Amino acid sequence: MHTPAKLFESDNYGAKAIILERLLNQLNQYLIDPIESCLAKNSDGSLCIEIKSPLDLEEEIGLPRGNIFHKDLSMPFREDGTEPSWGVETEVPNLFLCGAGAIRGGGVSGIPGHNAAAAVLEARAL
Repeated sequence: MHTPAKLFESDNYGAKAIILERLLNQLNQYLIDPIESCLAKNSDGSLCIEIKSPLDLEEEIGLPRGNIFHKDLSMPFREDGTEPSWGVETEVPNLFLCGAGAIRGGGVSGIPGHNAAAAVLEARAL
């Protein structure tokens, strides 16, 4: 489950506890027996569940604000008045984005890879 980083800024630990409680309650409303009865427990009786907030992901593995796309997703069209492009360009002339962080791309669509290849061909005038 992905949640916005802003929800964790004031109390990362407390927010994770609230989200876990709400998630378990939501699951339990569809189950005959509570999900907790199926989960392993630590020696202190707490559930063996690891919760990582977006802030934890940023700190531990460098995902900006925990965003799996490395930045906020953009609309599939330009709104900032910049010149038309493939949406994969960077400040480094021969470095192109071909993953989820590209403009008009993301997820597993394959669009960023296609656009990066097209940008390379265009840059080489092929």
